[in-house]
Amino acid sequence: MANIESQVESLLKPIIENKLKYDLYDVIYAKEGKNYYLRVIIDKKDGIDILDCEKVNNAINDILDEADLIKDAYYLEVSSPGLERNLRKEKHFESNLGNRVNVTLFRPFNKKKEYLGILKKFEGNNLLLELENKEEIIFNMKDIVTVKTVFDFEGGFKENETD
Repeated sequence: MANIESQVESLLKPIIENKLKYDLYDVIYAKEGKNYYLRVIIDKKDGIDILDCEKVNNAINDILDEADLIKDAYYLEVSSPGLERNLRKEKHFESNLGNRVNVTLFRPFNKKKEYLGILKKFEGNNLLLELENKEEIIFNMKDIVTVKTVFDFEGGFKENETD
């Protein structure tokens, strides 16, 4: 499925970014139950609304049909990455250095499967997380299920954010 995601991303990126002036945040192709979903996630500085999603959907729907990259029937969803975002790509990690993230692991490490901390470094296949007690832990990406930003409604994303 990763191959389909990269093919769709290559096809759509020039349209979404150059023509429509949105950021193509991610492309996810997933099977949920008996249905397949192609999720095209877009972003822009001042946020995404339903009209942005509709505009992108209308611009890419026929292009996807013509390219016929996906043989199975699927549902197309165009959305924003949301306030708390999944980090999957190197660019996601790099743009969130210094932000609070939640890391979920496949197997417990020190008897825990979830860690909350500040993303300090992302390099190769390793992620450095600083916990609240200032302890630093390095996780290998192969051990991680998800990494998501965590929004604190009082302080935003950054631990030491200033006005």
